[in-house]
Amino acid sequence: MTKTSDNTTHFGFTDVPESEKAGKVQGVFTSVASKYDVMNDAMSFGIHRIWKDAMMDWLAPRPGQKLLDVAGGTGDISFKFLKRAGHGHSTVLDITESMLIEGRQRAEAGAMGDSLDWVVGDAMALPFADNTFDVYTISFGIRNVVRPQEALNEAYRVLKPGGRLMVLEFSQIPNDMMQKVYDLYSFNIIPKMGKAIANDSDSYQYLVESIRKFPDQETFLSMVRTAGFENAKYRNLTMGVACLHSGWKI
Repeated sequence: MTKTSDNTTHFGFTDVPESEKAGKVQGVFTSVASKYDVMNDAMSFGIHRIWKDAMMDWLAPRPGQKLLDVAGGTGDISFKFLKRAGHGHSTVLDITESMLIEGRQRAEAGAMGDSLDWVVGDAMALPFADNTFDVYTISFGIRNVVRPQEALNEAYRVLKPGGRLMVLEFSQIPNDMMQKVYDLYSFNIIPKMGKAIANDSDSYQYLVESIRKFPDQETFLSMVRTAGFENAKYRNLTMGVACLHSGWKI
């Protein structure tokens, strides 16, 4: 869905060579890393925390499970997973090292140090063996991957049989009027917030545009199934502003 030709892809509303997108995404998140968590709270009025809790409710982590948290950034999902599981292990993988540095500095990281690994890596070429993890999560990150289908294929490869995929991502509101209101807010307010809080409006302009370029719920569900996942389904959150997709490796 992200390709516009054999060798170009979307970076927001701009077409760029595929070979350049990962570097541009790294630039965005390197720029905003120190203010990433603050901006998430400001942009969503804190609702992103409710979405992540909903993700954990559906996932229902169990003791002893091994999680791979891709595009895990500052560790939100991993911390929630380990607290819910009681005991287990999480590997946080992100393409941007500065995001991982921010995550390692959080208090939760210190308290859970023995249960966490932090790895710089690419979602399309995971540095792990087949059948390694019980759970794979990616939260607000797959839209930034150059080829999301390859990321889903890799998720399937590294999950054990019986393993669970869970994707949390911004999505499409199935109501034209609400979508227009959301667009007005996104394009007119969020970049200004980025300027005021992170001194970076361009990165947040990209983030807004990247949401609009991401496939709708049904299209992405078909991609999850194409990767091989069974019992794939999704749940809209906040009228479709965000969406959870889930699937199993049988």
